[in-house]
Amino acid sequence: MTAKQLRAFIAVAQTLNFAQACERLHLSQSALSLTIKALEDHLGGRLFSRTTRQVRLTPEGEALLPLARRLMAEWDNAEDQLRQRFDLQQGRVTLAAMPSFAGNLLPPLLKTFRNRYEKINVTVNDVINEQVIDMVQDGQVELGIAFEPPPSTRLQFIPLYRDRFVAVVPADAELASNQEVTWRQLLTQPFITLQRPSAVRLLLEQHLREWQLALPVAFESHQLATVGRMVGCGLGVSVVPALCREQMHELGACCMPLIDPVIERPVGILSRTDHELSVAAQALYDILLSSPVPAC
Repeated sequence: MTAKQLRAFIAVAQTLNFAQACERLHLSQSALSLTIKALEDHLGGRLFSRTTRQVRLTPEGEALLPLARRLMAEWDNAEDQLRQRFDLQQGRVTLAAMPSFAGNLLPPLLKTFRNRYEKINVTVNDVINEQVIDMVQDGQVELGIAFEPPPSTRLQFIPLYRDRFVAVVPADAELASNQEVTWRQLLTQPFITLQRPSAVRLLLEQHLREWQLALPVAFESHQLATVGRMVGCGLGVSVVPALCREQMHELGACCMPLIDPVIERPVGILSRTDHELSVAAQALYDILLSSPVPAC
């Protein structure tokens, strides 16, 4: 039973006149008759009683009519919703982004997206780097913003920029007057860091081991905002992605270039290689990809 057959049945049932139904459907009488016959053959019996003078619904036809109307209303509604999704007049995008991106660069990009596609709902999951990767892999979100994952994840990674790590110190600290800070200078101070399994924490520890350095951890937190506030209150120093500089300044801390070693890592868009993006997700992807690269 097809939508075409049900539309033909409803047209004849409403007019009880094949000629009028043909005009409504823009079909020839032979095409309409064949369509009704195919529906009757499929269902196993007559839906109309026809004579040379009139057309009437059989009891089975009368039983089918309200069902056919409801089915076609649902079909038309489904078609309308899908057209709106393709036209970006309706839809939803799910995105996961690591906090440094979600709290700094993402909001103005979402404003651009909203200005273009005001009827598309966007759900943002502000989670640590590892959760971003997991959520994209598991299909919980269509897009992710994170550091470049290991090849074993089998995710598509399109780089946006390279984020360099910077030192974060109290605004009134002696180090705040420096043009740049070395790791050895920074690590003489109590260190405030994100808790494991934060990718920032693991990446820093991995690089520092190569230089035979270790973090003198005094405080740990799950949130970058808490780290920044602790530094601003004079509890110690920290290191964050350069993208977070403005956020750290707002929290009362001071950021400066960090050298010996310089540590940086690509940040980009994650998506599944085996999954085609929805039209709405593709539109957001295009905006993310065309965004200006932040200066680090």
